[in-house]
Amino acid sequence: MSKTFFEAVKGRRSVYAISKESPISDEQIQKIVEEAVLHSPTSFNSQSSRAVVLLGENHDKLWDITAETLRKIVPTEQFEGTAQKLSSFKAGYGSVLFFEDQAVVKQLQENFALYADNFPIWANQSSGILQYVVWTAFAEQGVGASLQHYNPLIDDEVKSTFGIPAEWKLIAQMPFGGVVTPPGEKEFQPIEERVKVIK
Repeated sequence: MSKTFFEAVKGRRSVYAISKESPISDEQIQKIVEEAVLHSPTSFNSQSSRAVVLLGENHDKLWDITAETLRKIVPTEQFEGTAQKLSSFKAGYGSVLFFEDQAVVKQLQENFALYADNFPIWANQSSGILQYVVWTAFAEQGVGASLQHYNPLIDDEVKSTFGIPAEWKLIAQMPFGGVVTPPGEKEFQPIEERVKVIK
C-alpha cells in the first residue's frame, strides 16, 4: 500500500474553525478543483459532476443567502445557534459548490433505460467521490474544510445569484480556509465489526 496515499486519507478531517487566510493561492485552489473534476470517476464516464468555486464577497454572499433562508423557517429562539454555525462558515476564505448536471443524468436514463432508476444514485456517488478528492487535496495543502448540505433550501437563490444553469442540481457546499483550530482525536469503532473477509 502507498504510505503517502493513506497519509493523505488520514489527514482529511472536518475542520470547522477556519479563517479568511488561505495557505495557497487562488490559482492553486482552482487547479485542485479542476484536476478533481477531470479525474474523479463517473458512471458510464458521464462526467456529470460540476463545481463552482466562490471566493471573496461571493463566498460571503453564499452564507448570507443561507442565513436569510434559514431565518425564515427556523424558530427565533433556535436561530442564534444556527447563525453562529453559518458565521463560522462565512469566516472562511471560500466555498466550493458541488452540482450534478441533471441534463446528463436524464440523457443517460433515456439512452440506457434498463438502468434508469440507478443513474440518479450513481450521480450522487460520483459527486461524493469528487467531494472527497477535493477535500483530501485541500487537506494535503493545509487548507481546512468541511462538508455542508443546505440544499435544497438554498438552491433557487444560489442559482439566481450566481447564474447557475437550471439543470445543475446542488449536492453539497464546502466552506474552506486557513486552519484556526485543528480537529481533535477521532474515535473509531472496532474495525472487525466493519470489515469482513470471506475466503
